[in-house]
Amino acid sequence: MQIIRRIVEMKQKIKKIKKDGKKIGIVPTMGYLHEGHISLIEKIKSKVDIIVLSIFVNPKQFGENEDLESYPRNIEKDSKIAEEAGVDFIFYPLEKEMYPNGYQTVINLTELTKGLCGEKRPGHFKGVATVVLKLFNIIKPDFAVFGLKDAQQVRVIEKMQEDLNLDVKIIRAEIIREIDGLAKSSRNKYLNEKERKDALVLRKSLLYAKEIIEAGETSSSIIIKKVEKYITSNYKNINVDYFEIVDFEKLEKIEELHKIHSEILIAMAVYVGNTRLIDNMLLNKY
Repeated sequence: MQIIRRIVEMKQKIKKIKKDGKKIGIVPTMGYLHEGHISLIEKIKSKVDIIVLSIFVNPKQFGENEDLESYPRNIEKDSKIAEEAGVDFIFYPLEKEMYPNGYQTVINLTELTKGLCGEKRPGHFKGVATVVLKLFNIIKPDFAVFGLKDAQQVRVIEKMQEDLNLDVKIIRAEIIREIDGLAKSSRNKYLNEKERKDALVLRKSLLYAKEIIEAGETSSSIIIKKVEKYITSNYKNINVDYFEIVDFEKLEKIEELHKIHSEILIAMAVYVGNTRLIDNMLLNKY
């Protein structure tokens, strides 16, 4: 496995790989790898000859007063995990190369980013789409894999691929969870013992919403109110950023579930102490 820091060197490697007729897969990450990232590598492995894992804590997707500076980093540990998982190259670019002086270009998806994390973190998905497109242009992958823990991100990348006619196939990967149901996340590192227990509010709230739906309730507003009541009654130290039920294809709010003919996404974000965590659940067509 090789670690490459310079864009020009990465592009030279890619040119040779392409000349040899090999298929390339990219696993974009911000590092601090865990089992969720390993599952992305496993998901793409059978489809490609060469796996490139990118590690870049992208400043363009962090807002003011977010955790850019404190976001966990450990390239030595990441390298060991990546190599053991079968990665061929780690692309670990310098910020000054990704965004040199005078950089101006951003990618903006106007509709899919209006709600959920797009509403709560203005500019976040401009940063995500921009860096992913840059990575696609540098690596020229045949396949790219993204985890459904950030379901809105998956739809944003899929739509960008569709709109811009990109020659890459996007693969969705399922959420990987701890034994007790908490979704794997690099930010789980921030949680103390009590906060770690409180963080289960995410999974439990989603399961409660599913239970309400399976009992026959079709009104989103009623489902949301019941879940919000459950959270306030059982988790006094949780600050809900949002809890929404949307059409997964368009990410538009749903009033009546039975009128939707695509997958339903139940998505939420909460603050556990100072740590913002997200989770979601996809339900089949009603």
